[in-house]
Amino acid sequence: MNDREGTSSMCTPSADTGAATAAYTFATWSKQRDWTPLHVVQAEGCHFVDAAGRRYLDFSSQLVCSNLGHGNAAIAEAIAEQARRGAYLSPAFAMEVRAEAGRRVAAVMPGRLDRFFFSTSGTEANEAAFKIARAVTGRSKIISRYHSYHGSTAGSIAATGDHRRWGADPSGIAAGVRFAPDAYCYRCPFGWHYPACDLACAKYVEYMIEHEGDIAAVVVEPVVGTNGVLVPPEGYLARLREICTRRGVLLIADEVMTGWGRTGEWFAVNHWGVVPDILTTAKGVTGAYVPLGVTAVSRDVAAYFDDHALPHGHTYEGHPVALAAAIAAIREYQTQNLIGRARQLGLYLGEQLRTLERAHPSIGDVRGIGLFWAIELTKDRSQRQPFNTRADKASGRPIVVNAVVAEAMRQGVYVMGWINHLVVAPPLIIAEEAIAEGVRGLDRALDVADALVDV
Repeated sequence: MNDREGTSSMCTPSADTGAATAAYTFATWSKQRDWTPLHVVQAEGCHFVDAAGRRYLDFSSQLVCSNLGHGNAAIAEAIAEQARRGAYLSPAFAMEVRAEAGRRVAAVMPGRLDRFFFSTSGTEANEAAFKIARAVTGRSKIISRYHSYHGSTAGSIAATGDHRRWGADPSGIAAGVRFAPDAYCYRCPFGWHYPACDLACAKYVEYMIEHEGDIAAVVVEPVVGTNGVLVPPEGYLARLREICTRRGVLLIADEVMTGWGRTGEWFAVNHWGVVPDILTTAKGVTGAYVPLGVTAVSRDVAAYFDDHALPHGHTYEGHPVALAAAIAAIREYQTQNLIGRARQLGLYLGEQLRTLERAHPSIGDVRGIGLFWAIELTKDRSQRQPFNTRADKASGRPIVVNAVVAEAMRQGVYVMGWINHLVVAPPLIIAEEAIAEGVRGLDRALDVADALVDV
């Protein structure tokens, strides 16, 4: 049904659900014309099923958030039980679920990050982090990076480095954000090579702190997420930590995507032994069963608010149902040993993806850690030339990676594509057999990009 008019009275549960969805709701970060969302009727484990009965492997955990897969009975029961016991109370009240969630989250956080503001999303977690950093330091500017994504609300979109910021705060200057170079070794902004570069990308951050002045915090995704799964070189995060400490600037780690076992540690900063002043997270904290964001701060940062008002609040701060889901999710990570499992299976997944790299000339780079990987496309390996750019995406031009994603779906594999790369991030419960299934689908789908390679 292409005509969106009249769908309210004519929809059937199967054929017209997609049309009604397109008629009454918005597709995110894209033009609305010709949007035809797939009607999904069931999801279980690492797969979901459409209205025609076709089964798909969820090879990106939806938006890198369904870490525990679909249909987890323990989390569903925890949600239902808390809803029966007390679905909502004002954040001014104490509930056992709130106290227990605090204890559980604190037990897995790095270092002494044990005071929390619970919100409903990653972007809200970052908004709280920025307000806290500015209040504590008395300074206003935030340093972010060009390949970052920190959310869609006013402060977090201003701190986002990619093209999604362009329509909101094109420069970021209005919101007091300055952008630094990325730790992007495949496309080094300085044209250098590690380790001879001596971490110039980190050193430049110190140059910015010195010459900008008024810097409250530096915010980084320890492993960049949507914009390419950029794993930093050894020593990078430690250097940032040392610079921030010496300069009296707070370090914020945005672990919205990388937290909760995704990289083979509870949090990605653990790989490098770095403890930030503030850590933000969401997504996997509940396995995406209920929206929940977390802003975790150190005891030193929290102590400031003993005698100063916290300049922040939400109606749904510490929502009991969301916190019950978080408690259940943490138990699942622990009882199923999913953190270690992600580390082990990540080695297998990486081997399989590098096999694809050798077979497909359209693959320029394969990189990742744990169960968090990217396949970056190129139409000329020798020049590392991308098929598409941010400008192409922003203007709505055809994107090669979208054609690869579409072919993967025809092969029964859902994988997230963004501008010029695929994000491979399956649920942490995945088995080797399912990883092999996903790689076979990608193998066939990448033929679409191979056909467009410059020879």
